[in-house]
Amino acid sequence: MKFDVSHKTVYNYSAMVSHSSHCVHLTPRPIARQTVERHSLMIEPAPTTRIDRIDYFGNPVSILSIDGAHSEFVVHARSTIVAEPPEPVDPEATCAWEDVQQRVTTGNGDLDLDVIQYLSPSRLTQPIPAILTYARPSFPERRPAIAAAWDLAQRIFQDFKFDATATDLSTPLSEVLRNRRGVCQDFSHLMLSCLRAMHLPARYVSGYILTKPPEGGERLQGADASHAWVSIWAPECGWVDMDPTNKIMPGEEHITIAYGRDYDDVCPISGVLLGGREHGVRVAVDVVPTS
Repeated sequence: MKFDVSHKTVYNYSAMVSHSSHCVHLTPRPIARQTVERHSLMIEPAPTTRIDRIDYFGNPVSILSIDGAHSEFVVHARSTIVAEPPEPVDPEATCAWEDVQQRVTTGNGDLDLDVIQYLSPSRLTQPIPAILTYARPSFPERRPAIAAAWDLAQRIFQDFKFDATATDLSTPLSEVLRNRRGVCQDFSHLMLSCLRAMHLPARYVSGYILTKPPEGGERLQGADASHAWVSIWAPECGWVDMDPTNKIMPGEEHITIAYGRDYDDVCPISGVLLGGREHGVRVAVDVVPTS
């Protein structure tokens, strides 16, 4: 499938900003099943300096610095992407989760850093005791690793309710686990924390998912949103994506932007300001299939 993606973010400040610096993760990551045909990043006011590079995790990133007073900051990313479905994976055809655990924790030197670096907890995926208690039922003795992770994803879908008003970026996992409500970032962080508590490598994936209008209704412009899901590693098949928010294994309707340990590593826009006081933010996302 081919998609045109538009992601526009507008910050308005109650006082003038004299200087700002930003880190922007809005350029789609080229991966095996995804080709980026076109990409542009419009920034207002125009940055004094802009550095486009690849970050530690292999994601495209733009580092911006803006000198001069401004009361509004606009970032508009536009991309054309061709996505293909991943190779099908049989969850029952992988080795037992204990075997994966042993391989990644023995330190025998035969694994790439790209796997090992996603084994440790991060700031947003701390393995508190309640997390381990929630994870264990999905990991009976000798269960295939991908089957165990898929069972965990399905349990999260069944046990938790999507509620955009229940959490924000400061909500700890303990509260998400207690209230059983949240959004895709919360459910992805919960699944990551569970997998890492079981000493299994897993990474956070940021991107978009094609959303469809309600039956009989029209598609609302700008009503799409960023999305997040999880990848878990097994030696037979490499990284396998799972979306606990929607109880699906992502296909061509999932568009990848970046990989990281958690949301902190791949936040769409972060930065520091001099001035500004209070601010408001508006985000409009469109994911439009063109073929």
